[in-house]
Amino acid sequence: MKNDGLPVNAYTDKKWFDLEMKHIFSKVWGFAGLKEDIAAPGDFITKQIGLNNYIIIMGRDRRLRAFHNMCRHKGTRLLQAQGNLKKSITCPYHDWTYDLEGSLIGIPHQEKEFPDLDKSCLGLKAASVDIWRGMIWLHPDENAQSISQWFSSIEDHLGPHQVEDLVELKEQSVSETINANWKIVVENYIDHYHLAQLHSGTLNMYDHSKAEFGFKGKHFAFWEPLEKSYAADLEKYTELPLIKPMPKEMLGVFVPMLFPGVGLSESESSWSVFHIIPISVNETRVEIRIKSMPTSGLSYWLKGSDSQKYWQKRIRPKYNDFDNQHPLGSADFMKEDIYVCEQQQKSFESPNFELGPSAELGELPIREHQRVVMSYLNLYL
Repeated sequence: MKNDGLPVNAYTDKKWFDLEMKHIFSKVWGFAGLKEDIAAPGDFITKQIGLNNYIIIMGRDRRLRAFHNMCRHKGTRLLQAQGNLKKSITCPYHDWTYDLEGSLIGIPHQEKEFPDLDKSCLGLKAASVDIWRGMIWLHPDENAQSISQWFSSIEDHLGPHQVEDLVELKEQSVSETINANWKIVVENYIDHYHLAQLHSGTLNMYDHSKAEFGFKGKHFAFWEPLEKSYAADLEKYTELPLIKPMPKEMLGVFVPMLFPGVGLSESESSWSVFHIIPISVNETRVEIRIKSMPTSGLSYWLKGSDSQKYWQKRIRPKYNDFDNQHPLGSADFMKEDIYVCEQQQKSFESPNFELGPSAELGELPIREHQRVVMSYLNLYL
């Protein structure tokens, strides 16, 4: 099928990237963390999403609030990273002070320097914050469309995982920098065509031929069942305890991509969020956080010990004659994906590159994603 998607410069041109940051990532709901990241009054995190930097904080009433992270005087960034505040937020520039609910409560020398100032009009600029499936989400507008409405089209196509009941495996968190445009990373994630080829040795526990997938509104849905021989030995060989409850007919993996750039992997034994963060036109950071059923350290170790030999035999590299330091010899599906994304970016930047045909079914999600991107940018190109 002829490829009528985005032009090549959509992946190489800074103008495109700047428009995406302004008109996509800075205007829609964005992933900010897990619910447990903010657990007590005064806990806060800061988050950059698109061009916006936010503070998410739990007030003394235990309610989550979000604000744009800038002083209302000169715009100085108020807080960095994460922590806990007891009473107030103070700007490091001129010491303007705000309470945990965002109201301006103190200005040094107010009567002398600002004799007619009405503090009630200068509270922190509010944003929207909500919890959906155990995740914290932010929107730049205080009165944004509800998070449930934003995800309404995909809600019925997700796994049965009760995310808030699962426990994070912090030692398995991943942060990788990929030298490729964010859309290349998304397109790789939703490309059904490559699963049986690139990942023939690393994702062979699923039956790719029976995958069910497609766009649901702006979001991509994907599910595929377990491969038959793995399913037969499931209880014995899963590296982590099985997710419960998980109806037998749903055993497999749900791998949606929530627009713009938040993937979930909801499998028979784990749940993870795959956060795609654009850094520049040819650089993307991916952060992965993984959760599983609660289990003791001992039982987790024993489960790993029991299944180790099975997985050593089952998982194999793309090419056996490649050194294990090479991505295609690593037997690591994420290294395989990073390698092909980076190679594709290099080719896109070549003046001799020509985009080939697009697979009718397996790459249909890529064309659909490109149409969603264009729906946000048509007015500005």
